[in-house]
Amino acid sequence: MALTYQQSKLIRDTIPALREHGERITSIFYKTMLCDHPELNDYFNTVNQKNGRQPRALTAVILGFAANINHTSELIPKLERMCNKHCSLGIKPEHYDIVGEYLLRAFGEVLGPAMTPETLVAWTRAYWMLAKMLIGREAQLYKDFEKWSSWRKFKIDRVVSESDDIYSFYLVPQDGKQLPKYLPGQYLSIRVQVPDGFFQSRQYSLSDAYRPDHYRVSIKRDEGAKYSNSVSESFFHPGIVSNMLIDTFPAGSVVDVSHPAGEFFLDVDNSSMVPLVLISAGVGATPMVSIANTVVETQPGRSISWIHGSRNVIPFEDHVAQLRRKHPSFRTKIFKTHLASGDSASVTYDYGFRMDLAKVDPEDLFLQHGGTEYYICGPEQFMLEMSGYLKAQGVPAGRLKFELFSTGDLAFKATT
Repeated sequence: MALTYQQSKLIRDTIPALREHGERITSIFYKTMLCDHPELNDYFNTVNQKNGRQPRALTAVILGFAANINHTSELIPKLERMCNKHCSLGIKPEHYDIVGEYLLRAFGEVLGPAMTPETLVAWTRAYWMLAKMLIGREAQLYKDFEKWSSWRKFKIDRVVSESDDIYSFYLVPQDGKQLPKYLPGQYLSIRVQVPDGFFQSRQYSLSDAYRPDHYRVSIKRDEGAKYSNSVSESFFHPGIVSNMLIDTFPAGSVVDVSHPAGEFFLDVDNSSMVPLVLISAGVGATPMVSIANTVVETQPGRSISWIHGSRNVIPFEDHVAQLRRKHPSFRTKIFKTHLASGDSASVTYDYGFRMDLAKVDPEDLFLQHGGTEYYICGPEQFMLEMSGYLKAQGVPAGRLKFELFSTGDLAFKATT
């Protein structure tokens, strides 16, 4: 049921105060909810709670929705990413009851007397408008997952080093059944039990074309945020799950895996032969390998230009070189910022500095082609810079696709 004019006004009047105290809201929310429902620790990213990412994300999503409450249809594409992630984590409708109760309670604590009974009713209705949109879409996704809608046991068949800090894990289903297809660019979740006794899940891009007997994901070691002073160097909030998988899950180990999901992908049902430009940095190369491998196998004549930026070692370097040798329609441009003594220009890299698309030949970006599709994956600021440059060259937003690893307001900005 839509909000009345008065309810919409009550919500709009409270948004400035809620934005101002966003992190306090979510601090109260998480503290009270997880105290009363410790089992939900299995669903929330503890590292992102500590570094403030998850609190900021939750606030951005609910307030972004509320600010556009009368134009909800425009938000549907922006919420697609959230629904895919929820399904990869096993979020169910009953979880929305719990979240709603504690979130509105936190709103009330921050707003104080401004949270009148009428305002509470308005916010409750707004929350459930959003919740029902998400629940409905998630039900559709779970239906597409068919029988695999929860966690499934996979054995790590082998682990291969792709660079000095990225490792590919080959995952084989323990039940031996053929794996469902996925779209190149999508991810899956891996869940492990961490030292505090709870389960933690992380999403990893599938890094190969579809194979019916195994999945491959490539995982980067995460040291966390770096802090240095004149005495020492340390790291905060390192990647618990990624580092555990790399350090303590050798071949033969068993992990829980979710069904592939994600709204960032190449549409394999579209037989278009328009050029593809893949733009990545660091571990953002992983979904690009999946896309590139799929295209050279299914559309070998389709033009692909892969532009990648890295500090030193290029992930999948030998494989990418092999693709370049075997497929004339596949080209690359490599940026490196930390050159080693053995590096050779035009052999191991093309540009010895941070990625700058203005330095790339427009023909390698296929800017002259009116249908070129661009896929971008890397750190948030990197993606914004790359997309900003392409938009300035006249590329419409509809031909720019992002792989967003974080949650929150960037998800609302990047698709506008």
